[in-house]
Amino acid sequence: MKWEWWRETPFSVKLLLSTSFMMNMGFYALIPYLTLYLTGSIGWTLAMAGIVLSVRQFSQQGLAFLGGVIADAFGYKGAMFLGLGVRAVGFAMFAFCTETWHFFVAAILSGLGGALFEPACSAAYAIITPEAIRKEVFSLRNVLGNIAVVGSQIVGTALSAIDFTYISLFAGAVFGVNTIVIFFFFPPIRATNTRHSIWESMSTVVKDKLFVRYTFILMGYYYLNMQVFLTIPLFVENVTHSKVNVGIVLSALSLFVILFQMKVTQLLEGYPQRLTLIGIGTLFMSVGLFLFTFADSLWLILLDVFLFALGTMIAVPNLVDVVPRFAPKDLVGAYYGFNGYSIAIGGSFGQVAGGWVYDVGLRLQMPWLPWTICLVIGFGVAWMLHRMEQQTGQIGNDLKKIARS
Repeated sequence: MKWEWWRETPFSVKLLLSTSFMMNMGFYALIPYLTLYLTGSIGWTLAMAGIVLSVRQFSQQGLAFLGGVIADAFGYKGAMFLGLGVRAVGFAMFAFCTETWHFFVAAILSGLGGALFEPACSAAYAIITPEAIRKEVFSLRNVLGNIAVVGSQIVGTALSAIDFTYISLFAGAVFGVNTIVIFFFFPPIRATNTRHSIWESMSTVVKDKLFVRYTFILMGYYYLNMQVFLTIPLFVENVTHSKVNVGIVLSALSLFVILFQMKVTQLLEGYPQRLTLIGIGTLFMSVGLFLFTFADSLWLILLDVFLFALGTMIAVPNLVDVVPRFAPKDLVGAYYGFNGYSIAIGGSFGQVAGGWVYDVGLRLQMPWLPWTICLVIGFGVAWMLHRMEQQTGQIGNDLKKIARS
């Protein structure tokens, strides 16, 4: 494997990679066990626990656009520092919640922190990473994220055996340490938006019809992606009659990415049609999901999950690399923030509608129904992105000019 690009990677980017790893470790150590805590120790219904998680997600993704605009206007380091600190407080607060409204306050703080640091972090990656190695850096971030997911499950399982309080404090401490690291070691990045007010910045993004179209199409990608957290675990348990196999399948998904992401990125590095690649990746994901229709054993499920993972390996590095190609340099944070609506809307719809369709399919004895819908969505996303690229020319090199014209 060629790692020459690593020598070209600035220290500040390597620092961001390490903080991204730690953030994933803290996030995934807490969130899965928060649901279990709310429905178990606290005695809430699954629907009530879902509302808390939805509040956190919408607090983050719904406000990410504003967070990105603020980061462009006042500096990325400051936005990351403030956001990480707010999330540290929000995650740690879960350890001390005793009333229902306490949990909602903690969820809102956790989401607000993400709305501040996530667009700023993504924009900082895009701005300080040399364009020639940006895709490799984003691929490595995806690998490290999946390593963190696996590691977080070990930490979360160990701490949950003692008490949920320790999981919450661990997650808060991880984000607290990141807050300190960013404050002392991350170089300040000058605010690039010195020409527009906050409202002008938001208006510029919304009027970029090409980017709004791209964000809308990505809702289909996130519909498929969210099945990892809902229908896939249900399907695995229903087919294999084992909760242990659910953990095996989800761990295998992360392991596939860890092992093959960099190789896939290397194989595709000469392919300039980035939107088409995102579409191809989405199509692979949908085919992997559709083949669940015929999976009646753990081994067939793992084969299908590999196709799904391969799709994410193709799509994810291009997903994050494309956004700064749309954005003027002084509005990168705002563009990343607005792009978060594809996750907020597509992801939420994927969780709600995906689960509903899965239940309907079982009730009507049509188990193929949810997976066929996923296949249709995959084809739709792939076709729309390919058409978009054809209509705008070679997006890999000319997108910035197109988006600004």
